[in-house]
Amino acid sequence: MRYTLDTTEEISTERRSFTQGLAALGGLAIAPGVFLYATADAKPDDQAVSSQQRWGMLVDTNSCSEDCSACVSACNEENGLWSLGRPETDAQWIRKLNVKDRQTGHVTSMPMMCQHCEHPPCVDVCPTGASFRREDGIVLVNKHTCIGCRYCMMACPYKARSFIHEPLQDQLPHSPRGKGCVESCTLCVHKVDRGDNNTACAEACASEGHEALLFGDLNDPESEISKQLEKHGGTQIRSDLGLNTGVYYQGI
Repeated sequence: MRYTLDTTEEISTERRSFTQGLAALGGLAIAPGVFLYATADAKPDDQAVSSQQRWGMLVDTNSCSEDCSACVSACNEENGLWSLGRPETDAQWIRKLNVKDRQTGHVTSMPMMCQHCEHPPCVDVCPTGASFRREDGIVLVNKHTCIGCRYCMMACPYKARSFIHEPLQDQLPHSPRGKGCVESCTLCVHKVDRGDNNTACAEACASEGHEALLFGDLNDPESEISKQLEKHGGTQIRSDLGLNTGVYYQGI
């Protein structure tokens, strides 16, 4: 079966240790209350990020409406992603894809975002350690050490990262950004760290009555996402790459 896409849209050990040390610094303010990066262990010490959890997303494409973009709008609003009048360079943390089966003509609509890989290529190619993976599986970018080389953008098989060209205004303290940096979906890490344990896109999808997005802990067999994957299964995009993504799809 062939498909077409319609988009409506080796670093040494020493070097890696050094750059990871830089990443651990973080938390430098560019203005009162505004930080370009929150430390990997953003929670209080007694609630530190742990590998006991692995946060992920389950996308049910059968419930995803082709003409709905509530997830995109919610992501933009939650993270302060405003259009700067240049659609070709505007940041896209989540975008809708329409996948058409050439033989049957059936169109599957599906959101595409950072897949939060267990073995992320973006982290492997980053020369400064700005791209990193938290213990709980969330892949992030440290804006202080990102030099805008865009190697991560080239390495990502999912076209999930954006480079910020234009000056930024009216940033949200919980979702800092920086001109000349690369950014992507964070699985609403600020909501995770404050205990919401859900993402803006999943909440918006549910409010529209579609419930095509389910966020949760893949390591918890009692979580709803784990139960749904056990019951109905799920597909990882480009599973042949062995990246073990944290995002699964049903109906593809």
